[in-house]
Amino acid sequence: MARKHLLSDLAGPKSRGGDADTSAQENITPQYAPRGAIGAVSRSIELLKSQSLTDLDPDLIDAPAVTDRLDEDGEQFEEFARNIRENGQQVPILVRPHPSIEGRYQIAYGRRRLRAVKAAGLQIKAAVRNMTDDELVLAQGQENSARQDLSFIERALYAAELEAKGFQRSVIMSALAVDKSNLSRLIQAATQLPTDIIRGIGAAPKTGRDRWGELATRLGKDGAVAKARVVLSDDEVKALPSDERFARVFEAVAPKKAKKEKVQAEVWQADDGVKAATFRQDKRTLTLMIDKKAAPEFGDYLLSVLPEIYASFKKTKQ
Repeated sequence: MARKHLLSDLAGPKSRGGDADTSAQENITPQYAPRGAIGAVSRSIELLKSQSLTDLDPDLIDAPAVTDRLDEDGEQFEEFARNIRENGQQVPILVRPHPSIEGRYQIAYGRRRLRAVKAAGLQIKAAVRNMTDDELVLAQGQENSARQDLSFIERALYAAELEAKGFQRSVIMSALAVDKSNLSRLIQAATQLPTDIIRGIGAAPKTGRDRWGELATRLGKDGAVAKARVVLSDDEVKALPSDERFARVFEAVAPKKAKKEKVQAEVWQADDGVKAATFRQDKRTLTLMIDKKAAPEFGDYLLSVLPEIYASFKKTKQ
């Protein structure tokens, strides 16, 4: 039987908008929480201490307007879900009462846990907290971003979608623990790429900003976006890990190398009829090949007088 909810209101405004709320947002500064496993465990302990938990039906919990993670590769999720089935849910998720639907909830963080517990047919342990939209984003960002397991493109897409939904940059900076310049770079990276291609590729955790930037440049060429979509629609590619999907798209939209025009070699024939050499030339080079069989000593002689020939050439240019 579900335990009684304990709803603890956070201090601050209850909605985005209005002078008081704008003032509060301006005072928000990035919170650089402890990172990695230690930080994640510390936050979970604080959550357990600060409020009561309740068992909820996973079907009553909806996603927020903007999520910070892309869908995981199948193998990674299956391993995580197997651990949940075998050992149970060790860390609670955080939800808020749904702002517009009575009796339902929205998740702030713990989407993987929610998905795994739901697949196992279990009730999920959750802390329920009243939160405004901004407060939900901050809770979501500070939990997931501080773990350092969001990939570059997940952070970029999350930042861009938050801004598109009307969140102030001060809130997004705090959620992702970044400064203004880094936030601008994240948003720029995401907005330069079609969202469906980002989602088709996935998190690509081993792929950094430079490679995504180069992909954006390549996709700017005529026909490249259509080509990328064809690659990502292939069932074989869909089954690959996300970093490999990135590699397939990256290679498919690579600029074509200009084919070198083959120049036919011409024969140079001396006045005495000896075909002493062949040559080939293009816009950049002149290649001369001496036939040692037809003129055995001509090559050595030519090399010995080459300085004189070049000096004579220079005089003609004076």
